[in-house]
Amino acid sequence: MKPAQRCGIDSVEIARIERLLRENTPADLARLFSAQELADAGEGPGRAASLAARFAAKEACVKLFPREAALAQIEAQDFSVVRDNYGAPQVAPGPRAEALLGRLRLAPIGLSMTHDRTSASAVAVTQPQSLEVPLAGRIIFRLFPVRRRVVLANLRRVYGAGLADDSVVDLARAHYGHLWRLAGEFLRFRFLSRERQLALVRIENLEAFVAAYERGKGVLLLTGHFGNWEVATVAGIGSFPHMRGRFHFVRRALKPDWLDRLVTRRFQRAGFGVLPKRGSLDAMLDRLAHGDAIVFAFDQHASPPDGIAVDFFGTPAWTFKSLAIIALATGAPVVPATSWREADGRHVLRFEAPVAAVEDASTSEAIRLTTRAYNEALERLVLRRPEQWYWVHRRWKTAAQPARRRRLEGAGA
Repeated sequence: MKPAQRCGIDSVEIARIERLLRENTPADLARLFSAQELADAGEGPGRAASLAARFAAKEACVKLFPREAALAQIEAQDFSVVRDNYGAPQVAPGPRAEALLGRLRLAPIGLSMTHDRTSASAVAVTQPQSLEVPLAGRIIFRLFPVRRRVVLANLRRVYGAGLADDSVVDLARAHYGHLWRLAGEFLRFRFLSRERQLALVRIENLEAFVAAYERGKGVLLLTGHFGNWEVATVAGIGSFPHMRGRFHFVRRALKPDWLDRLVTRRFQRAGFGVLPKRGSLDAMLDRLAHGDAIVFAFDQHASPPDGIAVDFFGTPAWTFKSLAIIALATGAPVVPATSWREADGRHVLRFEAPVAAVEDASTSEAIRLTTRAYNEALERLVLRRPEQWYWVHRRWKTAAQPARRRRLEGAGA
């Protein structure tokens, strides 16, 4: 069913929050409210009313998702209330809430809060996200549907439970429109001046990368095939000449060979190293020891022994385990990064807060849990701009397929 406009309303007695403040420790309060919410509420006589309004807002947000709330997939602690530069309240979704909004294709939640002497109330509203489907995407989808079955199967796997099929088809059409623009940008970019290249990109949340870089253990950048990654990285990170030669991309060779050589030359001319997916572990460790950044495209199929089966959007997907192994062994921070194209044709390169490795007494379990944490981070990035992720890739194919192909090729030889 197509997502409809949603509204949630809740009211909380201020006396209830006053009792909560008297009877609970700071640790108990931290489970209900974020550090920013507790700070914004202050310490004066209006603290209980302020926190009551925020708690009502959290509950109103939960009521936007009755099915997920009944299944305990979402709760009040998955939302927090922040204020914008003008003091207006806004909802800051946590990781689970952000993923849910993305899978249901819902816009950011609007919020209104109020209180009197005895109670506080809040109203939360959201509506379906708009999606522009370019004419080129409609034409390619209908007349030149390269891997259309794969694209639709992948989209239905992720969105089928929350979106009507016509909305899924629109996402596929928008994706083909993105691929059309991507091809044009690939041809055009090499002929642009350096000034024009730099003007094409802005960088968001650079401080997340800088803080990780300053730890002195090198940085592992977790990313995927988002937007126009080549433009965003070459023009964006290339804005920092002191980092020239300090970024290294781990990537598979492209086919045909001429395309792989062309892409590799572009990276090298821009000052980026290129490392192969296999056989480069020693080189990666050496670069990290020198404080460099290693970029992993983490959204590709990886058969054993290189990969392990870990959930990705609710279905096991064979995923590279090398990133988790290196992070656990070296302590290098893992920083997610994504890129997308804005409506005006400019590109954004954004860094996120590091994803902590998951320690466990069992090494294999630590690798599995850490890899799953990385997939969760990747899911959130995909859901932000889904039409600009590479749905053409067979991400959920079985691990037996590559092995079977090698046996057949061996028999034919």
